[in-house]
Amino acid sequence: MIVRDERPGDEAAIGQVLATAFGGDAEVRLVQGLREAGDGVVELVALDAGEIVGHVLLSRMRAPFPALALAPLAVRPDRQHRGVGSALARQAIGRAKDEGWAAIFVLGAPGYYGRFGFDVPLAEGFVSPYAGEHFMALALSPLPVLRGELRHAPAFADLG
Repeated sequence: MIVRDERPGDEAAIGQVLATAFGGDAEVRLVQGLREAGDGVVELVALDAGEIVGHVLLSRMRAPFPALALAPLAVRPDRQHRGVGSALARQAIGRAKDEGWAAIFVLGAPGYYGRFGFDVPLAEGFVSPYAGEHFMALALSPLPVLRGELRHAPAFADLG
């Protein structure tokens, strides 16, 4: 398996991964909206035998410090439980850290995202429409504040 940056021409294969992984087109529309607005910061794909089998996108947020949102993370159903998602998440987190981002926020399963260091209590001081028991944060460097308002890129609100 190879993890690399998304390239022009990957859009259709990424859309297929998203649609099959999530059972609809909401995440396809989210990725398209983030791309069109220029809000995507890190976008990676996983290839196995030359085929795109996974995808992850980190997008910019408005926060009291430089922060990103991890969404979506998708793996084709026939390739799940083989480390594809973990490889994508780890590489995306590494890139964000190398690029100087302070934190990443995600809405997801704590049991899954906890393995990468995401933490529900770290996100609790932040006001977000996604706040709750599945909203987590990962500090990539010491955070200057532990409270404040977060705003995801507008494409998230367009999902309804």
